[in-house]
Amino acid sequence: MAGEIFSRYEIKYLIPFSTYEKLAKALQGRMVYDKYGDEEGKYNIISLYFDSPDKKIYYETRNKERFRQKLRLRIYNKATVDDNAFFEVKKKYKKRVNKRRTSINLKHAYQYINNAQRNYETLNISNPQIFNEIDSFRSYYSLQPENIVSYDRQAFVGVTDPDLRVTFDYNLRCRKDDLRIEHGPHGIHFVDPELVVLEVKVNHSVPLWLSRLLSELGCPKKSVSKFCTSVDLLEEGTGIIV
Repeated sequence: MAGEIFSRYEIKYLIPFSTYEKLAKALQGRMVYDKYGDEEGKYNIISLYFDSPDKKIYYETRNKERFRQKLRLRIYNKATVDDNAFFEVKKKYKKRVNKRRTSINLKHAYQYINNAQRNYETLNISNPQIFNEIDSFRSYYSLQPENIVSYDRQAFVGVTDPDLRVTFDYNLRCRKDDLRIEHGPHGIHFVDPELVVLEVKVNHSVPLWLSRLLSELGCPKKSVSKFCTSVDLLEEGTGIIV
């Protein structure tokens, strides 16, 4: 999963699984499968999210504040503690999403999280500057591991516009009893398994042909925060999204 700096708009929709299958088929021709996935552009994502003792990160998103941010440690597909993960800071301001990340050896990431590694220069990271931003963010808010979110994804990339991405996330699960992301994608569903979170990611605006296609298939816009919804289920006992 290449790339360390992203700035774009991310428009979310919540659609039935049957609509996802129709839309994925209709995209072929104008879009291609994500090269980082399998032969159908599919892969699994497992993320460890962080929050402060007063749940500032949760409430920023839940209250839809104009500026909000998140910290997460993420792996793609299967990984061991000797493999690399991504530390990511995701910020949203006036609907535009900015994401900065650095790869880091997973074992080193755990050492850093547990404050067992103070000499950060010895950490196996790809971008020291971004890591310093992550460290400052984490220190300022006293961020600690909160929960794990995992899901399967199928991703498409525009043929003539490589900055256009369409992703379908399904089988969304969460847990907080086991905060080791290398243990795989297990947990309880926080979104109905028959529903799919669709995201359209663009630098400026959604292409007209795609807007028409989404309208024809009756895809409703729906703001779905994976982090907040998982926290609601794990801590408040609220029902899953249906």
